[in-house]
Amino acid sequence: MQLQDRNIYRLGELRPGFHGIITGLSGTDAVVMRLLEMGFKEGRLLEVLHEAPVSRDPIAVRIRGVTVSIRRDDANFIWVQEN
Repeated sequence: MQLQDRNIYRLGELRPGFHGIITGLSGTDAVVMRLLEMGFKEGRLLEVLHEAPVSRDPIAVRIRGVTVSIRRDDANFIWVQEN
């Protein structure tokens, strides 16, 4: 789901090669805390690197020079704007 006129997407919907900036996190307090601990903070640049070959889940994301593997269900709580 894209927010109109802002090019903001859920990270879980994106494909390898996407570059963007985190614009926000959603979900319960526990989910948001876990994402923050993984390094997904508003304003940080990220790149979608890889996805699993058959199911496309999980995806690999580079953020601040670190590669993080995240399930698409969890990635859908991360909102990013195309960079």
